[in-house]
This record gives sequence, C-alpha cells and structure tokens, in this order.
Amino acid sequence: MKEFVAAAVQIAVKPNDVKHNLEKVCEWFKKAVKEHKAQLVVFPETVLTGFTPAMPVEEFYELAADIPGRETEKISKLAKELKSHVVFPLYEKGKEKNIIYNSSVLINDEGEIAGVYRKTHPFPTERLGGGGWTTPGDETIVVDTKLGRIGMIICYDGDFPELSRVLAIKGAEIITRPSALLRNYEIWEITNRARAYDNHVYVIAANAVGPDAGNNYYFGSSMIVNPIAQKLAQARGTEEIISAKLDPQPLKHVTYGAKTPMIFDHLEDRNLKVYDGILTEARSKFEPAKRIPYK
Repeated sequence: MKEFVAAAVQIAVKPNDVKHNLEKVCEWFKKAVKEHKAQLVVFPETVLTGFTPAMPVEEFYELAADIPGRETEKISKLAKELKSHVVFPLYEKGKEKNIIYNSSVLINDEGEIAGVYRKTHPFPTERLGGGGWTTPGDETIVVDTKLGRIGMIICYDGDFPELSRVLAIKGAEIITRPSALLRNYEIWEITNRARAYDNHVYVIAANAVGPDAGNNYYFGSSMIVNPIAQKLAQARGTEEIISAKLDPQPLKHVTYGAKTPMIFDHLEDRNLKVYDGILTEARSKFEPAKRIPYK
C-alpha cells in the first residue's frame, strides 16, 4: 500500500431520480478531488436511487443499472479525467427478470471497472426472499489497485465479523463500506472501529444522509478509521466530504500519540484450532421482535 488521501462523500439523493443523482455524484466527485486531493472517493450505498425504492420489484427492476452501462460509463470517464479511484454503489439489474443486486463498483484511475461487489448480507427487509427487492451476492471481493488492496462490503455486511476477516485474510489493506444505515450512531461507530481493529485494516465508511422513497431519514456521520481503531475523519449529519491521508505503516505503535511499539497481529495470532464449527448455521438464543421468513 502507498500513502494516499481517501475521501468519503455523503450526499442527499432525490429518491429514484437516477439522472439527477448521477449528475450530483459527478459534481461531488469533482469536488472531493479538487478540494481534498482525494485519490479514492467512496459514495454512500445505492446513491443513484436511495435505499428503499417504495415501488413494486417489477417497476424498480427497470430503474436498476447495467454494469457496465450508461451510469458506470459516465463515472468511468470522469475517474479517468480526474485520475482518481471511486467506489460507486448502485442497484444492479440482474440477467434474470426482477433479480436486483445491491452492488458496489470500484472504478480505477484509468476509468476501468476494477471490481464489482454484490452485497452478501442484505438487510432483512431488503431481501427479495423476505418480501423486499434484492438478491444476495455470493462472492468476496479484494481488488489490487495502485493505492493498495481494497476489500469491499456494504452497510449491514459490517455487522458480520467473518466477512471482513475473510477480506483481510485475502490481503485487504483497506475496506470500503458504503452504507444507508438507520440503526443508531453507536452501532455505526462500533462496527466500523471494530472491523478496522479486528483485522488491522483501514475502513472508509460513507453513510447516506437525507430521505429515501420510503421516508427513511439517514444520519450521515461517515468516518475513516485506521487499523488501530483511531478515527481519522468524522462527518456530521449533513452533506459533507471528509478525507484523511492513509499511512502505509499504521501498526508501528500500539496507540496514537504514543511511541509504545506494537507487538501483536490479530491475523497471525489466531488460534485456528478453536474455530471448528464457525460455519455452522445458528440463531440467537434471544428472540427479536419479529423474524422475517426467507423464501
């Protein structure tokens, strides 16, 4: 990994207005590069439409984007012009009718689509099998770039430690987490900081702000966290860009502001013998208010 500036952009979308939102993404992408000198820019989850579509799946399928397609081509051209990488999250149109993926597209500074991640843990209300509109992906993605190795997750994925651990094992140095998170700020903060610290990776977490078509209001608070769980940047609850310079040697000291040497590695120090059964299906012994039956 090289030293570089990463930025998280949180903007309010016009619900389900793809053309308007695409133009807005372009404007804020330019702003992040011009004002912050960002070499990697991360936008919030489903930035072309907002998270909740509030329309039938059949109708929403027609709004979803092809990858590659008109929307990604526009961002790819701009990424090449700006010489910056960008994480561009959107709803992707599947090959089969009414199959929609919640996807995150990594476009490099040459305008190439370097990786496409499909959210593997859709939120319960989002899943098509639970009465929602999206289909889970089934692949983990770590992409080699000029900046470093970038792993990709989306929002609710960050609640599952195993997923980020897999990305770290595969060599991720940075994990991007575009989100439209509605749970409280403490959950947002602790999951970002824990995933960074668990795996000694940078986490760039861009959260949505403003309403979607389902009249949900998002609280922003995007953040950039380093591999010893220190927040390097913190956004407020409004449209905003945050950025930070990422150090390629972040594990030399056990805490920030001190010179105490760090002598442990959470990946190397795992006792693999005790993880037998970790892939076994399970459910909490405590009952939630409601379980959504997946078809």
